[in-house]
Amino acid sequence: MQLKRVVVTGLGAITPLGNNVNDYWNNLINGVSGAAPITRFDASKFKTRFACEVKGFNVLDYFDKKEAQRLDAFSHYGIAASAQAFADSGLDKEGIDRNEIGVIWGSGIGGLDTFQTETFNFAKGDGTPRFNPFFIPKMIADICSGHISMRFGLRGPNFTTVSACASSTSALIDAFTYIRLGKANAIVAGGSEAAINESGIGGFNACQAMSTRNDDPSTASRPYDKDRDGFVLGEGGAAIVLEELEHALARGAKIYAEIIGGGMSADAHHITAPHPEGLGATLVMQRALKDAGINASEVDYINTHGTSTPLGDLAELKAISAVFGEHAYKMNISSTKSMTGHLLGAAGAIEGIATILAVKNGIIPPTINNFNPDPGLDPKLNLTFNKMQQRTVNAAISNTFGFGGHNAAVVIKKFN
Repeated sequence: MQLKRVVVTGLGAITPLGNNVNDYWNNLINGVSGAAPITRFDASKFKTRFACEVKGFNVLDYFDKKEAQRLDAFSHYGIAASAQAFADSGLDKEGIDRNEIGVIWGSGIGGLDTFQTETFNFAKGDGTPRFNPFFIPKMIADICSGHISMRFGLRGPNFTTVSACASSTSALIDAFTYIRLGKANAIVAGGSEAAINESGIGGFNACQAMSTRNDDPSTASRPYDKDRDGFVLGEGGAAIVLEELEHALARGAKIYAEIIGGGMSADAHHITAPHPEGLGATLVMQRALKDAGINASEVDYINTHGTSTPLGDLAELKAISAVFGEHAYKMNISSTKSMTGHLLGAAGAIEGIATILAVKNGIIPPTINNFNPDPGLDPKLNLTFNKMQQRTVNAAISNTFGFGGHNAAVVIKKFN
């Protein structure tokens, strides 16, 4: 069977660094931190009192008041990002067959804020079960993909992937696979998450996974720094329109980049900790390269998972060295989570956009907040510390890894 080529024709983003793709990208390449004290609730009694919140997002720009109330924040972010991407792609025009356009979304948690609100309200009551009739439809992780399809009349494949922090990269890979097999002409893929609340902060604190650098939030996410002490929680959503190449060319669509491969693996090791030798990460990059049909020496940039945890950062770099050998010293490597924080199930989508734009624009976003490199680092690796770098990027990889040992990597190539 002749596999079809898959290109990127639309982008949309609601992030801690900006509520559209241009603002997000400009702040990313300029090394802006999205971390600040939490405004969503009183966090004064929590171990972590800061996060990378979405700022200045007006839900009424995308929804009327009644509709907004029937949606969780993770759906607000996802639908808004999808509206941007769908318009950017030009697929919103008349004459497009929407029966052949799908939605594959990713979310690791879904409507956590809705779940918290409803259970808090029940606990404060007299025991009489009074729940919002939209409780379940607002909360379930698949609901955002359903709403995106309803909003734009998209009747192609529609589902949500849940693989913790790898969720939206899994969604991108599934979308890529469906299109190249001829099962859809285009798919809106991406992810969204909104877990900055008491349950999210408290839960990750209990896991001892997050930074507690409350005196200096903007420098708390510091991948590869010897003083890193955990990730910074982020929120938002990002959407990427993938489209079959001939379909895109026939309608004169602009093309950002080409998706050429994807890989998945499991660590089979621990519920939260990575394999210490990066075994799962090694396998996922090897599989992504094999699927893409390219050699390791053809990769110019890797957007790492790089969460700023003591174990995870070094395990991933071990895997990169294992896969790329001497070529690892010729690539750029960076972690954009140093600026956005960790968007959990939406991480792969916003980092996918960062990688696509790195390929398109020939700019590597930096790893900020590196003050004292971890002595365990290979000093010959170019981790793009603190300032962006310009270079031609013909091919790049975006890595995401999740609790449970879920790993996903997507390969993005300059479109020729």
